[in-house]
Amino acid sequence: MKNRDFINKIEINPIIAAVKDDDGLSKALTEDVEIIFVLYGDICTIPKIVSRIKKAGKVAMVHVDLITGLNNSKDVCLDFIKNNTEADGIITTKSNLIAHAKELELNTVLRYFILDSLALQNIEKQAKSSGIKPDIIEFLPGIVLPKMIRRINKVSRVPIIAGGLIADKEDVMNALDAGAIAISSTNEMVWEL
Repeated sequence: MKNRDFINKIEINPIIAAVKDDDGLSKALTEDVEIIFVLYGDICTIPKIVSRIKKAGKVAMVHVDLITGLNNSKDVCLDFIKNNTEADGIITTKSNLIAHAKELELNTVLRYFILDSLALQNIEKQAKSSGIKPDIIEFLPGIVLPKMIRRINKVSRVPIIAGGLIADKEDVMNALDAGAIAISSTNEMVWEL
């Protein structure tokens, strides 16, 4: 799935199921969500997890930082994902992995944790730089970020996903109204919205 197709798919399907165990995955596979963020597994199980998602006709994005055995900052973890799974792309908090993921033609989500104003300033600084950019940036926690989403949208052309602590329709609508193109959540009730 090419970059623009990936972004279009997210814009059309703005609720993303984030799964942290096999039970969550089984539930997500039965829901009317098209994109699944995989937040669990290890080097032995991730090919099977991704295969289940692909067999269901859904987009599989693997959070490589959370996969035991792949959770280092080395390009080889991305080579493994590309060569041993059918994943559509990766999620990471490590900006140094984005360039290699793009070389491998994997879609990319760069995840940021907004902990303080310094973190927000660093995101703005990176957004203005001319280096390799991810396809999507994801901010956590999404529930408290509407002002920050608008602020980053002013300096970055990279689409934004809000994730973390999103629990109901109001949270979803606040993030989307602020300019996020989608939300991600492990909350199964949100997947049904």
